[in-house]
Amino acid sequence: MKRLYYFSIRSFIGPFLVTLAISMFILIMQFFWKYIDDLMGKGLSIAVIAELLLYISASLIPLALPLAILLSSIMTLGNLSENNELIALKSSGLSLYRILRPLTGVVLMIALATFSFSNYVIPASTLKWHSLIYDIQNTKISSIIKPGSYSTELDGFAIKVDEGNENSFKGVLIHDHTTPNEIKSIRAKEGRIYRSENGKLLFFELKEGTVMEELAPQTPNFGADGIPHSPNKNHPSRRSTFKQATYKIDLQGFNLSRSDEDLFNDKHEMLNVFQIQYTIDSIQKRGSDIIDNFLMSIKNDHPYLNSYSFLENNKLTKDDQIKEMVSPDTTMSYNSLSVKEKISTISIAQTKLRNKSKNLDSQKNFLSAMDKDIDQYLIEFHRKFALTFAIIILFFVGAPLGAIVRKGGFGAPVVIAALLFMVYFVLITIGDNMAKANSVSPFTGMWFASLILLPIAFWLMRAAANDAPIFSLPAFKNPFKRKL
Repeated sequence: MKRLYYFSIRSFIGPFLVTLAISMFILIMQFFWKYIDDLMGKGLSIAVIAELLLYISASLIPLALPLAILLSSIMTLGNLSENNELIALKSSGLSLYRILRPLTGVVLMIALATFSFSNYVIPASTLKWHSLIYDIQNTKISSIIKPGSYSTELDGFAIKVDEGNENSFKGVLIHDHTTPNEIKSIRAKEGRIYRSENGKLLFFELKEGTVMEELAPQTPNFGADGIPHSPNKNHPSRRSTFKQATYKIDLQGFNLSRSDEDLFNDKHEMLNVFQIQYTIDSIQKRGSDIIDNFLMSIKNDHPYLNSYSFLENNKLTKDDQIKEMVSPDTTMSYNSLSVKEKISTISIAQTKLRNKSKNLDSQKNFLSAMDKDIDQYLIEFHRKFALTFAIIILFFVGAPLGAIVRKGGFGAPVVIAALLFMVYFVLITIGDNMAKANSVSPFTGMWFASLILLPIAFWLMRAAANDAPIFSLPAFKNPFKRKL
């Protein structure tokens, strides 16, 4: 029996590692295809690219593992069936459930390791790669400067260079339009661009150039007779030369500073299940406090409730409360008011009602936004458990299917696994979208794919264990076959 366990595990581990590597490679290439515009032409070092690959690889495991489990289980059982080894094992009295016992143990360990990985490692890696890709997208301000054309992406400046790359250029021309009544042009033979440490300033280190400053043309002045007076055609100007100078540009409105990882750590997908649970409890407690405070403010805003609370807090007797609250000197009926006073009273009441209605709408929107935020945390909470369970289900879909089709290698198993994984991916996408759209609960949305595939896994396992050819059922028969 130990030899059987060793043989089964060895037959499974090889295809699993190969398919996992292939799946990771495909997903990483997809990532690079998506961010190719942000990565090209940035002069990134090998260390930065390797760091990005490390973080991305960890974040892509939730997609690569189900595909690898599905494909390797189909290949393993397909090879055993194709070589008649599965038939020999069954002939010796072993059931399919007994044959799959060692592989089931391996898959369970992989699932538990995946949960731990997705709970602790993936949130940290997601935080790292989001921060790193943000830095890469913003680290090279020189990428906005294209030789041979003017760049106007920096507000108030038009910059042109003749040639150059990265942060060194030749033939630099800067038109400064930040001062409305002044025209300033800076020209230099060569220059270098860099930014300040806090990312708020951009510096041009220029060599051998000139600075030309002059007042902008003035608009004509009109006299009392309506005849325009021609402005002075002589515009004061100044021209200066320099051998080396540094020109400073304020980067307000153009965020260039390196991102702090703390800016991303409040994202839903960057927390583990314990942090998510703590966050949900905190949000619910804060929401409950806000509702209590809002109800108290409404009560305090009403004169009757306010006076009642005052009398109750002062511990007056019931008779004294009635005397204080219903006093002939302070009570006034609506019918006793004049027309002007009635109009004024109605207007005041309408204003108060409008204000209360606006406050209620604002409170409703706030609570709705808080519920959506909680739903997002619940989605990520259930996603981690659903991923672990999906790995187990996909194994029990792929293993009996491999035993039924009796095809090994990378031919038919790859096609079948690709189709099944496409179905799985569509199901998790549908569930995720429905949960985010609040069409279903976060639990239903995240477990949607598993709930659909679970009865299919039971059906395939039963068919494979009983050697029932599922494709010979009436629904799968060829309708065009001529009857004899």
